[in-house]
Amino acid sequence: MADYGATVLRVDRTHPMAFTSTPPPATADQLTRRKASIAVDTKSEEGLALIKELVPQIDVLIDPFRPGVLERMGLDPENVLLKLNPRLIVARMTGFRRDGKYKDMAGHDINYIAVSGVLSMLGRRGEKPYAPGNILGDFAGGGAVCFMGILLALFQRDRHGLGQVVEANMVDGSAYMATMPRLATKNPVWSDERGSNVLDGGCPYYDTYETKDGKYMSVGALESQFFAAFLKGLEIDPHSIGGLREDKQTWPIQREIYTKRFKDKTRAVWESIFDGTNACCTPVLTRAELEKGGFDQRPMVTLKSSPGFPIAKSEEHDRPPAQGQGVGVQDDGWSASGLYPGEGGERLLAHWMGWERGQQYVVKDGGLAFVK
Repeated sequence: MADYGATVLRVDRTHPMAFTSTPPPATADQLTRRKASIAVDTKSEEGLALIKELVPQIDVLIDPFRPGVLERMGLDPENVLLKLNPRLIVARMTGFRRDGKYKDMAGHDINYIAVSGVLSMLGRRGEKPYAPGNILGDFAGGGAVCFMGILLALFQRDRHGLGQVVEANMVDGSAYMATMPRLATKNPVWSDERGSNVLDGGCPYYDTYETKDGKYMSVGALESQFFAAFLKGLEIDPHSIGGLREDKQTWPIQREIYTKRFKDKTRAVWESIFDGTNACCTPVLTRAELEKGGFDQRPMVTLKSSPGFPIAKSEEHDRPPAQGQGVGVQDDGWSASGLYPGEGGERLLAHWMGWERGQQYVVKDGGLAFVK
């Protein structure tokens, strides 16, 4: 949201060095681009009062805690927050569902996609399920789904003038993201065991292959015309694959042929063969390669009339909307220095509220405290 102009304030725990000339180190959170922070003791009366003073002036409050934490802090969404600001969107994101046997348990991405049924579908045939980093649960089923809920609530507020509580969890979110493969298990596309289907690594023309120099090419030649272009690039006779390409009995033969052929040339050579074709065959590029090659990170979606801020730095003042407009960020988005507790927060409070230290608030025990 900050990349598209939202003013985002993170509330951190107190720190003895916060709001001093020698600030504390940055937290482990790396997703801090264009954000600010204040440190607040939410267990103190003055700290809680400060949060409550901010609530009437904000549009969205994101609650990342387990069920019940916000209520115990004295910030019950419906009985406190929405009474302070009826237009507020309170977005609550948890890992597990807010009900059921897992609701009070600790967990991580791998646990959430495990109980959602998604993890069971990922991995090679005959091997254990493979967790794809923390992309599916934390970011797709969690953050992206919560963001969608916020947008829906904002649309509703535009119509009726009132905010509401939005509840998202990574179990239902990741399950929703996997709706297509879940439904596909009822038909031949995904009906076999894990790693034996068209889109899960079982199909030889929807897979990755190692090249002569130890790098990899990806293949997604599902449609017949793309498959024909793929075989043409490999210089393989269609009659040599043992039958119809869709026949799973031919898949081991096909995989053996493609594996051997890709090992004949380096990835760069295969790129030169397939670039500009419709063979659906592209290199598997590493993040390091992209960074070294000058690949520009861009806003995730292009708004033609109201572009987001750019990520990559540039001397150009009038960039295309797809690249974003304005000033780029540190290291063109390839690394981040994080955000330390209290960083930029007082400037934001001055902008939002017109507050100044010593008037509306003071620094007390490493956090901001409201002055009544």
